[in-house]
Amino acid sequence: MSLGGTFESTRAKIESGLRRLEWLPLLLARATLAGVFVVAGWGKVKNLQKATGFFAELGIPAPAFNAALVAYSELICGALLLVGLLSRVAAIPLVITMIVALATAKASEIDSLNALAGSVEMLLLVVSLIIVVLGPGKVSLDAALARWSSRRAAARRTGPWALEPRHA
Repeated sequence: MSLGGTFESTRAKIESGLRRLEWLPLLLARATLAGVFVVAGWGKVKNLQKATGFFAELGIPAPAFNAALVAYSELICGALLLVGLLSRVAAIPLVITMIVALATAKASEIDSLNALAGSVEMLLLVVSLIIVVLGPGKVSLDAALARWSSRRAAARRTGPWALEPRHA
């Protein structure tokens, strides 16, 4: 076997092995994101007065309402991401929360593109956007429900009570 053939064979084996792990990055992203937001949300829910005061200091309108909204959004959406249920929808409020955090709480700390790119909030925003666009991955309740729904639909089309297809 030539050196080129050996290289190609090795590359193909590595790619095949990596394809078997395609589920892992989305699972890790979702679990990490969930961990951060569940803990942050729970902290805000437990001490809503403190969160409200912080929001008032930042000049966020209706601080009590918005503090509760953010606290429960982080907690509930984080929990949904943890199990991978309604993941794309659950990630949207987290994207919005991080945009608002960057524009308010972190605005004074962001004086350059490097500072923006290096902020935890920007990282959380990007990972949330990845979940919105790519979905939760194969290891999620969303994927399990989609597989179950697909099997049920196929069974209805091919089962003993399946209707004959209509022809126009």
